Amino acid sequence: MERKNAWKKYGKEDLKTVFDFSEAYRQFISCCKTERECVKEAVRLAKERGYRDLQDVIAKNETLSAGDKVYAVNKEKAVVLYHIGKEPLEKGMNILGAHIDSPRLDIKQVPLYEDSELVLMDTHYYGGIKKYQWVALPLALHGVVALKDGSVVEVCIGEDASDPVVGVSDLLIHLAGEQMSKKADKVIEGENLDILVGSMPSYEKEEDGKDAKEAVKKNILALLKEKYGIEEEDFISAELEAVPAGPARDYGIDRSMIMGYGHDDKVCAYPSLAALLNADNLDKTGVCVLVDKEEIGSVGATGMHSRFFENMTAEVMERMGQYSELKLRRALTASNMLSSDVNAAFDPNYASVSEKKNTSFFGNGMVFMKYTGARGKSGSNDASAEYLAALRKVMDDANVTYQTSELGKVDAGGGGTIAYIMGNYGMNVVDSGVAVQNMHAPFEVISKADLYETYRGYEAFLHM
Repeated sequence: MERKNAWKKYGKEDLKTVFDFSEAYRQFISCCKTERECVKEAVRLAKERGYRDLQDVIAKNETLSAGDKVYAVNKEKAVVLYHIGKEPLEKGMNILGAHIDSPRLDIKQVPLYEDSELVLMDTHYYGGIKKYQWVALPLALHGVVALKDGSVVEVCIGEDASDPVVGVSDLLIHLAGEQMSKKADKVIEGENLDILVGSMPSYEKEEDGKDAKEAVKKNILALLKEKYGIEEEDFISAELEAVPAGPARDYGIDRSMIMGYGHDDKVCAYPSLAALLNADNLDKTGVCVLVDKEEIGSVGATGMHSRFFENMTAEVMERMGQYSELKLRRALTASNMLSSDVNAAFDPNYASVSEKKNTSFFGNGMVFMKYTGARGKSGSNDASAEYLAALRKVMDDANVTYQTSELGKVDAGGGGTIAYIMGNYGMNVVDSGVAVQNMHAPFEVISKADLYETYRGYEAFLHM
């Protein structure tokens, strides 16, 4: 079956639109490296488009009707937005769902220690990573520290051009004979992903005039106290993430791609959000849900397994005078969803893991994955033929360039998304999104054409 390359259909004005949209995304992904940052920016953009906080609507006992737009935030790490359509919610919604967490190094609750007059932070890696990729790399620290007085301090070190960066050291090649003989998953051990943060001792003396014990650590704590007002014990109630420092960059001599941290899955979250924010005159209620914890199983209060989305949908129905438990169940079952998540782009350097008829290629547009999972489709949603046929018509009518793919050869590996969780409601769900090279590496790569076609596909879907 012949594949279509999206670049070939663009005229000069189309190319400008593609590059302008991609630049807005590049700026988004450069600034929004954590879940909290994504939620904060999503709310800011939503408010600009007339969205109101659902909790305010509830508190004022206001009603909602067709055309109204609301959002709800879950513990600052997940958000759902509703654009109320003309039809009753009982008839179902068109839902775009993506995750906004990405693999990284999390700072432990008791992280700081001094060894040989160097101060390091202990980490615990989050999500599926190749640990050896995270050494000898400039890292930034993002996150929050919650204090006992109820205040929350935001931390960001390493992104401004004047900021210092931190990182994990690697063993010099001259002494790495034993290390180089190890298997890739043992070259760097998880407990050795400690971040070097300082080497200069404090000038303060003890009362007896002697140099202070752990003087380098004391100096680091003094700097943190001065800038952020935090003490060592405050790390207990902190959420700090070490992520690659610096902005996403145009990639390739032709600037046709973007390299950056966290394309998985912000490259699907951003066009999902943009499609809903730009939507108008919807028949079915349009929804964008951006969730946390997908990289570790969608668990916890801010993951897709939580009842947050279901609860907020019930609240919206109540504000519309349409709520009953039965009608909520009907609304969920009658809905259509695109589980907006990435797929593995074909890489000529590693062609052996792909089956070329059923893999995704840069420039070939939005990707549909009927099923993900591993081995015998284990853990897969496996969308119905009827739903895929309906989506084919929607995309063709909107002249969206799209392709289909699996995640590598059978038995080569596999992966999962949030699709099966929403499928548990009985709604139509299929995975769809953008093809990515270097997935889960500190810096991933996507095609600008694929990003834009995915955005257009999401726009068309909302009018399905």
